[in-house]
Amino acid sequence: MSRVAVVTGAAGGLGRAITARLLADGFAVIGLDLDSDGLTDMAKAPGFTGLTVDLTDAAAIRDAFARIRSDHGGLDALVNNAGTCFMSDFPDIPAEELAAQMGVNFSSAFFCCQEAVKLMAGREGVRKIVNISSNGAYNFDVFDPPHYRASKAAMDTLTKDLARRYAADKIAVNSIAPAMTETPLFGVLTPEVLAKAIAQMPHGRAMQPAEIAAWVGFLLSPAGDVSSGNVIILNQGRDVR
Repeated sequence: MSRVAVVTGAAGGLGRAITARLLADGFAVIGLDLDSDGLTDMAKAPGFTGLTVDLTDAAAIRDAFARIRSDHGGLDALVNNAGTCFMSDFPDIPAEELAAQMGVNFSSAFFCCQEAVKLMAGREGVRKIVNISSNGAYNFDVFDPPHYRASKAAMDTLTKDLARRYAADKIAVNSIAPAMTETPLFGVLTPEVLAKAIAQMPHGRAMQPAEIAAWVGFLLSPAGDVSSGNVIILNQGRDVR
């Protein structure tokens, strides 16, 4: 029987790379995203199922995971990849933008973890949750606005809490916190800010989605069974002091 994984934000640049990696590793992958056209395009891949879901809506997430239970019987892995970056800066961040930022980046992961741990009960082996955080939660020399940083830092605190809470149940929870990675989110930056940020990367280039996806694949493999409660920072050594 195939292991079953959920990837949120599956139709985005990084989501597609993670999905491709997990399919190649033999998972049946359910992609959750608001982009129904993107999910339809991805449905050509054997082993992939797309569910159109508003990931800021707790009730919609409950319904999606109820369908996953009905169709697959349970869940072995969850990758909370859905995310965005709104660029208003302090102190002029509107209240609705703060709510939206936290909703997409943090609340979606929180709601999905709530449902996922229920579906992981009774599954064989070490079950896995991987949260896609950001190096911006830790590097204050880069451009990231404060509500984006806060949303990712909150995700990493959730990672540590759940890792401790479910260790004895053999559910491993980790965060991956990449620095500059080439995804459609580059479009929120001005060319000047983007060029400056890439110039700060020691290898002189942004990282690629497939490189981050490979780390997700590693954590979901048996080699990742003993890793839990960690925030793995991927930045080419940029912030070593």
